[in-house]
Amino acid sequence: MERKDFIRIGLLAGVTFDKLEDKAKSVIVNKRKDLKPFYIPPNPEPLISHEGTLIRLKVRSKQTDNQFGCAEFSLAPKTMGPPPHAHKDLDEIMFVHEGVVTVMVGDEVVEVKAGGYHMRPHGIVHCFWNSTDQPAHFTDYFLNQNFDDFMEELYFKIIPELKAKGLTIHSPEGQKLRADLEKQFNLTVFPEKRKDIIEKYGLKA
Repeated sequence: MERKDFIRIGLLAGVTFDKLEDKAKSVIVNKRKDLKPFYIPPNPEPLISHEGTLIRLKVRSKQTDNQFGCAEFSLAPKTMGPPPHAHKDLDEIMFVHEGVVTVMVGDEVVEVKAGGYHMRPHGIVHCFWNSTDQPAHFTDYFLNQNFDDFMEELYFKIIPELKAKGLTIHSPEGQKLRADLEKQFNLTVFPEKRKDIIEKYGLKA
């Protein structure tokens, strides 16, 4: 192949030779442990919520050397998700499989439709809800923090243990356990902002 052919290929790819060195310098490689391949088979039972929120933990952060984890959600029709909150460290990316999820980040409200992605950066107050008449099915990807461990502790340990005692997460004991967990994961919650969203969009708490 002649040199002019190499140049043509470079231009088609949007890269010229005088920029290759600069682009190489911009590549960032984090030092990390060797990972083992793993496979998570599809769950035979569809995740469809007609009341409240259903959660399945999928990729665990401990499987990826804490690079990321993810969880699968189903949010019932006309249902509020978590109260407005902000993460000091965690970035989240949502992918909607079915339905529509409305996401609020700061003052911006976006409808994320099936097939769409949306990023919620750390440090910005955000929340989400389903204002439609159909269940919404989506996956949240957790970056820069093992937030899947937070969800496991809260939804699969604390809440079931409280329920076994005849208590809820809203009881004094539940509120203390949740507050301690939120502090551990640098999560700040603004429950007072939830009511206005519920009333404005006609949602169930």
